[in-house]
Amino acid sequence: MSKSLKALGLAIGALALTHLPAAAQTKVTNEGISPTEIVIGTHQDLSGPIKVWGVPVSNGMKMAIEEINAAGGINGRKLRMILEDNGYDPKRAVLASQKMVERDKIFAMVGPMGSPTVLAAQDVLFDAGVLQLFPLTAAEFTFKFDPSKPQERLKFNNLLPYVESTRAALKFLMQAKDFKKPCIMHQDDEYGKNVLDGFNQQLEAMKVQPASITSYKRGASDFSAQVAKMKSDGCDLVLLGTVIRETIGAMTEARKLGWDVTFLGATPTNVLEVPTLGKEAVEGLYAASGFEIPYEDTAKGKVKDWLANYKKMFGTDANTQAIIGYNAIETFAYYVNKAGKDLTGQKVLEALESGDKFLDIFNSPPTKFSTTDHLANTITQVQQIQNGRWVLVRDSLSF
Repeated sequence: MSKSLKALGLAIGALALTHLPAAAQTKVTNEGISPTEIVIGTHQDLSGPIKVWGVPVSNGMKMAIEEINAAGGINGRKLRMILEDNGYDPKRAVLASQKMVERDKIFAMVGPMGSPTVLAAQDVLFDAGVLQLFPLTAAEFTFKFDPSKPQERLKFNNLLPYVESTRAALKFLMQAKDFKKPCIMHQDDEYGKNVLDGFNQQLEAMKVQPASITSYKRGASDFSAQVAKMKSDGCDLVLLGTVIRETIGAMTEARKLGWDVTFLGATPTNVLEVPTLGKEAVEGLYAASGFEIPYEDTAKGKVKDWLANYKKMFGTDANTQAIIGYNAIETFAYYVNKAGKDLTGQKVLEALESGDKFLDIFNSPPTKFSTTDHLANTITQVQQIQNGRWVLVRDSLSF
């Protein structure tokens, strides 16, 4: 071979090395894996403004872990979960994550709670090579990753993204009801901004101008100014980027003003507590959702058994949040099992990216992570509160 060809070959080889895919450079921890157990962590809001999410989510996770361990674990390894309270406070989430990484030596963070809290703490995990799996937020930062930042490959999300689910539900309702003056009230944080992005993107696609855009600070309880503004702006459809009490508060305020307007909630509003606590004030609310909420008197088969077992274990009815927490652990167990008996972090990462589908017992869309990001699915449905219950209005929506 000539010197020039050798030089060309060396140059091409060097160029190839500088352009290796980020996947080849991702550090994944093996901490928390022993011959007998796998240690995982989670941080939930157990005492703050969304503890009505955090408590049942953690209960669902505990239930799944108990079932898995009672059946012998995952390839002989029992699951042990470290649970910390983040109080829906980003600073507490960071401290909790540092403690679990440095002291508890967790293998993965599974189902952590909240957009601002997950965002604040995720670099603690990535720096240590800890997987961030199935957080209780559908913000885009939880699944979209930059190939030039290989540690971001460690994040996966199995929930409907707020932007896409908002767009699909908004498009359906505007076309079905011929609304002309949509508006939005959203929480002023990462979650609310994602809902706002979905709102703006869909209206732009439909060439419709928003009638009103208003926000509130996370933890607020008075929405009189926002509702009065939207009413005066002539809104005929209100999109709510709210959680539970804010949804009820906004709709209660509208009823006080005698304002008969249609409300559409983002996915966090689609929980049993909204009709249970809001009663007549929230009747007629529409919401985006990823699966139907099961009721004990109409559920069948495995779902009916699951509802009964949850009630026996925790003394209360299961809800949407409990299902999401349960599924977070079941999904984790599925891919860890696929990774095999000779378990490593790298093998779990490869199993998650394998394209293999996980199917739950609740008739949710299958979990299969995209190759271009780590999002499982974007299939949306719309439900409505009718006579105090969530009822399916339209399934399999996209924008």
